[in-house]
Amino acid sequence: MEIAGFGVEEWLNEWETKATVDIAQSTIASMTMNEALNLDGQGGATFYEKLDAAKMNYGWIEGSPAFKREVAKLYQHVDVDGILQTNGATGANHLALYALIKPGDHVIAEYPSYQQLYDIPKSLGAEVDFWHIRESADWYPDIEELKRLIRPDTTMICLNNANNPTGTILDRAFLQQVVDLASSVGAYVLVDEVYYPLTHSEQFASIVDLYDKGIATNSLSKTYSMPGIRVGWTASNLSIANRFRKYRDYTVICCGVFNDMMAVHILAHRDQVLARNRRLVTENLAIYKDWIAAEPKASVVLPEGVSTSFPKLEIPADQTEAFCIKILQEKGVLLVPGNRFDMPGHVRLGYCAPKATLERGLSLLSDALHDV
Repeated sequence: MEIAGFGVEEWLNEWETKATVDIAQSTIASMTMNEALNLDGQGGATFYEKLDAAKMNYGWIEGSPAFKREVAKLYQHVDVDGILQTNGATGANHLALYALIKPGDHVIAEYPSYQQLYDIPKSLGAEVDFWHIRESADWYPDIEELKRLIRPDTTMICLNNANNPTGTILDRAFLQQVVDLASSVGAYVLVDEVYYPLTHSEQFASIVDLYDKGIATNSLSKTYSMPGIRVGWTASNLSIANRFRKYRDYTVICCGVFNDMMAVHILAHRDQVLARNRRLVTENLAIYKDWIAAEPKASVVLPEGVSTSFPKLEIPADQTEAFCIKILQEKGVLLVPGNRFDMPGHVRLGYCAPKATLERGLSLLSDALHDV
């Protein structure tokens, strides 16, 4: 099979280790092991007691019962047997697409979004139509366009909610319209849900709580600030999960004993993690808003309490990547150029870096913009 290069990942692979001021990442400032272990108020003593007694074998192949129970609590209508542990959300997306898409299928993908959601189906031989998001509509797609795109033979609609890179949330009412159209032709709806909104979260609904043929993918990497353990999951009905099980055996055996234990620990203390991250999002978003208001060479559709944003910069669109290389080499600031999402003139800016990093990065970005 042939597949396009993964734009954002290729960029980060080349440049992220060279940065001193990283405001490109879409994770909410990652926790240290010390910070994560202290969530139990005992300095991790209970966790280490369990870890010391654990055998470093393959562990629970699909994720431990404790892991499945904690993940199932995130949804209203998913049984523990509908949860499968994966290697991050990237592993979850790959599993779902690998299991359900075949040559000749018709797939509709939100665009731009996380590149897996349209280029993996293409690589599997599917016909992929883009459902465009538009800055003029606050990065929402047009439901009327979806009505024109959907066909009786449409197999799947792929969404990223919240969207990477823009941070836009498709609310419950809008998703219900998507579900109504999908159900009219029996299409699956796959939604990468790694960005849970930490403000106005009542507007958010998981696709698996709206649609029996919905598939949610998620991980602990973004909202839960633990990308280092590489644990994600699929959530679906039992029939879909059983189909995934066969394909999963070919892609991942397990995610590791330690990783599973740490995932359970984080999820069991999710209220503390989300409180920490809600404060960080709220405080940093205020800093970001002030910077946007004062910076004439930048504008943005502000995200709804998620950790990624996609500002438009007053630079020549065909020089977006050159600008990002220049600011990295001269000032140490890392951004992701928008052309890596097929949207030149913009950059992905992760405003949920540590506060000092964000403030320094925005200041240096202003300097670079005024040097153009």
